[in-house]
Parts: sequence; C-alpha cells; structure tokens
Amino acid sequence: MQGALEAALSSVANHAVTTICAGRTDAGVHAFGQVVHFDSAAAREPQAWALGGNARLPPDVSIRWVKPVSDEFSARFSAVSRRYRYVIHNSRTRSALLAERVNWLNYPLDADAMDRAAQALLGENDFSAFRAAECQSNTPMRKLQAIRAQRRGEFVFVDVRANAFLHHMVRNIVGSLLDVGVGKRPESWIGGLLAGRDRTRAGMTAAAAGLYFVGPDYPAGFDLPPATEPWFPG
Repeated sequence: MQGALEAALSSVANHAVTTICAGRTDAGVHAFGQVVHFDSAAAREPQAWALGGNARLPPDVSIRWVKPVSDEFSARFSAVSRRYRYVIHNSRTRSALLAERVNWLNYPLDADAMDRAAQALLGENDFSAFRAAECQSNTPMRKLQAIRAQRRGEFVFVDVRANAFLHHMVRNIVGSLLDVGVGKRPESWIGGLLAGRDRTRAGMTAAAAGLYFVGPDYPAGFDLPPATEPWFPG
C-alpha cells in the first residue's frame, strides 16, 4: 500500500514522492489509521493533496487528512507510542462478511483470564519470547505501556500500546494468550514466558487477519489531528 500512496502523491506533486510511515504491517494486517510524512516543494493546499491523492488510490486506501509540519517532525521517530487491536470472532459458526477481517475461533475463550495474564507483560522488558525469528531489530527491549483483553458479545479483542513493537510481537502475544483463554495454560504462564525469553516455549503466531494497526501517538506540540480510535468491533 505504501507504493500506491507514493504513486498517488507523486502524481499530485508532479514529482517523485517518498513517504516515511509511523509503523509497518505484515500482509493481511489492517489499519484504522496510519501517519506518513513526505517532503515536497509543490505548492498544493492540504485539501488538494487529500482529494487528489484519494482520486488516484485503490478503494481500500484513503487519505483522511493532510497538514504541513515542521522539519523536526518524523512520522516514525516522533511517535511516542503505537497501538494495535487484535480482533477474534468467538462464535460456533464463521461469518462470511468478516472473512479476512477477524480471527475466527469456535471454542469458548475466557477473556477475563486472558486479561489478567496479559498484565505480566507491562513495563520495559525483553520480549524475545514473542519475537519472530526473522525480526531485524537491534534489541528485543520494548516498553509495553498498556494491554487489555475484553469481550464484547461474540468478539474478544486485545488492545496493546507500546513505544514500539518487534516483528510479529502482537500476534505472538495473542497466540499465547489464546492458550490461556481456552484453559490450556494457567494465567501465570505468560509471565514465565516473558522471563524465559524463549520463543519456542510460547504459543503459535495468531493469524494476520485479526490484527489492526490503530495508529501512532505524538506529542501535543506537533498539533496533529486526534489519533484514530478503533471502531471495530462496535
């Protein structure tokens, strides 16, 4: 999708545009909101960038707002946190309308147990137990600022906020929490995984279809529009 956005903006600018994203996502992962920045000397109003860009984008990508920023701003490095939501459709039968939009599980999940277990992950920790083998980060240290698992009707979702994430970190955390949710593992197991730093002892990587990048958070001084709030499940 980054390539499509760059092509659309380049057409509006009448020169090649390169974008820097707040966060990257795997194939099959969705996004409620993303923030990118780019440099251009083209004289265009914010609305022209948005409308012109959207006219050239595929239907599953949309520019919601455009705002000039100072040279000090970086979509990636100025972010103080990033948020994800993982959505599970916990129903005996699958939904045709939700295909590729959720992770469907037809066995009962104890969302409260998942939530209690997840609190062991809070703080600045070595997340090697939840890191993909192909992760290229220089360090497994991340600061998990908030995590919550909760049920809403047939849906169980996990909200996570951290300063940054390792490759597959959220999907690996959710995969382990699912083992707690079905009663396969005790709640204390999650804290033990974190301390053990061994990916081979943790749960499976949860499906990409259930993961949503909610978006980044920035210091108020940049005066950006409010961060996107996740609307699904309603």
